[in-house]
Amino acid sequence: MSTQHPFDKALALQHSDIRVGHFTGATSPDYWNMVGPFGGATAAIALQSVMQHPDVLGTPIALTVNFAAALEAGAFDVQATAVRTNRSTQHWTVQITQPGAGGAPNMTTTATVVTAARRETWSQSDMPMPEAPRPGTVERLSVGPAGVAWLDQYEMRLFGGSIPAKWDASLHHSESRLWLRDAQARPLDFASLAAMSDVFYPRVWLRRAKHVPAGTVSITTYFHAGPAQLAEVGTGYLLGRAVGQQFFNGFFDQTAHLWSEQGALLATSNQIVYYKE
Repeated sequence: MSTQHPFDKALALQHSDIRVGHFTGATSPDYWNMVGPFGGATAAIALQSVMQHPDVLGTPIALTVNFAAALEAGAFDVQATAVRTNRSTQHWTVQITQPGAGGAPNMTTTATVVTAARRETWSQSDMPMPEAPRPGTVERLSVGPAGVAWLDQYEMRLFGGSIPAKWDASLHHSESRLWLRDAQARPLDFASLAAMSDVFYPRVWLRRAKHVPAGTVSITTYFHAGPAQLAEVGTGYLLGRAVGQQFFNGFFDQTAHLWSEQGALLATSNQIVYYKE
């Protein structure tokens, strides 16, 4: 019986003999989201292809993922290419494709990754963790709706900005706060941090209390920690905060922050989201 964590199964990539940096993988039903994989899982796969590349330098500092089309259930190809290596930074492009009509590759996802060999310097955060109740005092979010399997892979404890109980088109703020970790214990790493940066539902749903069609077009995540700081988190909770910023003519952006229980800011993200009336 396999004891591999569901997230590690979803991230499993096989090196290909086609060219350096070429990998193959398959979508995971554990991280399905209605019409395709959970965007955070796709972002993690893009990052994972760079982290598994034999020429990678250092650790991630930035990841941008553009969702051109939803991945279909089944196999996919990933190509990670180092386009520039400097003394302390390395710049990557990533492409995820699936076979299209006539066997031609169908581009579903493009991404850029920046890795860096960090050196110890003066460090300080100007974004302190907000006050929050202890995780054990907050009720855990119940099982997600049918077709949204990825929600079951996370333990979420919202204490502000839950999905509206009534879709009555009333106006609200757009901020949510929650405690978050993998439902099945797994030590935090860069791939899981990238995925958790995308767990927040579309802010337009909360702002308007209206369940309109919405989907992420592009997300950028910045990593503010190294392996030692992630190891300190282990399987503990992260405090997450997300808020919308500007809603305009079919698109809006939302920003998110993730802190450790000890108050260290681990990652920030910003995404542009499509919405429809």
